[in-house]
Amino acid sequence: MNFHDLHAQYQALKTQIDAGIASVLESGQFILGKQVAELEAKLAADVGRKHCVCCGNGTDALILALKMWGIKAGDAAFVPDFTYFASAGCADAVGATPVPVDIRLDTFNLCPDALEAMIQKVKAEGKLNPRVIVVVDLFGQPAEHDKIRAIADKYGLLVLEDAAQGYGGSINGKAACSFGDAAITSFFPAKPLGCYGDGGAVFVDSDEDDALLRSLRANGRSPVDKYDNVRFGLNSRLDTLQAAILLPKLKALREYELDALDKAADHYTRLLKDIVVTPTVLPGYRSSWAQYTVLLKDRAMRDAAQAALKVQDIPTMVYYPKGMHSQTAFAACDLPDSDYAASMAACDRVLSLPMHPYLTEEEIETVGAALRSFVESWSC
Repeated sequence: MNFHDLHAQYQALKTQIDAGIASVLESGQFILGKQVAELEAKLAADVGRKHCVCCGNGTDALILALKMWGIKAGDAAFVPDFTYFASAGCADAVGATPVPVDIRLDTFNLCPDALEAMIQKVKAEGKLNPRVIVVVDLFGQPAEHDKIRAIADKYGLLVLEDAAQGYGGSINGKAACSFGDAAITSFFPAKPLGCYGDGGAVFVDSDEDDALLRSLRANGRSPVDKYDNVRFGLNSRLDTLQAAILLPKLKALREYELDALDKAADHYTRLLKDIVVTPTVLPGYRSSWAQYTVLLKDRAMRDAAQAALKVQDIPTMVYYPKGMHSQTAFAACDLPDSDYAASMAACDRVLSLPMHPYLTEEEIETVGAALRSFVESWSC
């Protein structure tokens, strides 16, 4: 059994993917070929944004967006405490200071109340200038963007939607990557929309922002003279081969993969809701199920469950064993655990189960039976 079965997906899309790769090899245009422009147009249309600018990876996408806004030293970037480190590392990459914020334990996403409290705390301390909120759509479900937008407007902050795990999700039909002043996603292979290497994209609505991002991803190159660099940027472009792979994957995601993920998640929930805490999807929200993550009683039970399933060749993952504030990179900040109670509980209790669009009912039943057997034995 595979945690993410990329081989099954390739077999389902083999004809289209192989043809796309062959067309790139025939063209010889391996950097920013026509497939990249085609993908950018389709992605922008797919999420309802005016522009999409593809780049080398999701981390670069975050950095490019912050550079686009001129985020710099002395600025504060608020980010969920419970997420992948790149969501905070991007702030440091432009000289700004990442400020972790607690989450909601039920959705694993940024807690609006904790966010406002942390903004007020930073403002009261007077050491940093609050500038931007990096809002992560964790495990596939969009964050509470309406509430976060209201807080951002109240304090004059920018909103960057980090939909690295959220592509395909939505709120009342409005797609992930359409929220915030800008949004990003990642095409890391295990993401809901993944390529066969690294890749990412930034989404904006302004023509000026689009032009600036295209300059920034090419080392700050002038749009009229490629040997005149008018600003400092990155060398971060999506390979044409990856774009050719992503085009049929995008089509499959929208045509049937999201429905298959919903079906798999529903099946898991029916099997497990009486023995563990199953994922909460808010009313009107749709998750793209980057992960199916349950909560067990405590760290000891979670670790034992993971070990028991491993013996049965059932792969699981713990995303994430440490909150941002407790990682070594933040040691000098001396951030109190009391500000991150939900994040710490999640780190102790989360367990992600095998999840992908090609998961069979038999595999789900196998995982469910194994977890149930463990929980029942643990309770005795």
